[in-house]
Amino acid sequence: MTEPVSVEIFTIGNEILTGEIQDTNTCWLCRELNHLGGRVARCTVLRDDQRIIALELRAALGRGTRVILTSGGLGPTADDLTLAAVAEGAGVPLRLHEGALGMVRQSYDDLHDRGILEVGGLNPAREKMAHLPAGASPLTNPVGTAPAVLLQLGAATVISLPGVPPELHGIFHSSLQPFLRQTFQGGLSALHTLTVCCNDESLLEPLLSRVVPAHPGVYIKSLATRPGEMAELDIFLTATGSDRAAVQSLIDAALKDLREGLGALDISHRDKPGLG
Repeated sequence: MTEPVSVEIFTIGNEILTGEIQDTNTCWLCRELNHLGGRVARCTVLRDDQRIIALELRAALGRGTRVILTSGGLGPTADDLTLAAVAEGAGVPLRLHEGALGMVRQSYDDLHDRGILEVGGLNPAREKMAHLPAGASPLTNPVGTAPAVLLQLGAATVISLPGVPPELHGIFHSSLQPFLRQTFQGGLSALHTLTVCCNDESLLEPLLSRVVPAHPGVYIKSLATRPGEMAELDIFLTATGSDRAAVQSLIDAALKDLREGLGALDISHRDKPGLG
């Protein structure tokens, strides 16, 4: 099986780190990318600081990450610094992109025509959203005004998405799809969950410490509850790849070992419905 595509996610915004806004984009992106067979290796929350974002981007590139996704910081205000930071991290200048400028103008004109905004067209703040890192391409935003931005850097790709969740979701499921299909090439993941009639992870540790290294292609994780809350816990088994039969075979082999081990420990278990 081929190695899954490595992914890092940068969630950007002071308002997240002050607790004013709860970050839901990271969880959503992790789930969607895992379904595609990608491997999210790292998620980082960053302040609106151009230098710090640029340094983190360079570090991710140095780790050989294939896909770097940023969310937030694409808007018209002075603290929306993501594209300037991506340009700095990539070592390229910011340039006005005529295609992106047309997207921004059209979005504001549409909002004006629908009676949502009093003024359509462009102004300096709106034009700012069309200054992209040199060599980058804009992606249509079907929900909002700021285009997403895709920048190819050798074997790596940096994708900058708006932080507003409906906009991020809309771009992911529309204009970003050609890139996702080409990059992940039919990748997929499989999940199976065992509910075990035991609420003490320490009793399962000898079994898990044997089974986990025996199945390196499967991520196996027990999820405990608070002692006394429930007399059971879940064990999740996840595998990714490009061939469904091969991925399922990995899961089945690990399940067989787990079930035999649980039987030897006289611990009952059952498959959790609806989760694989």
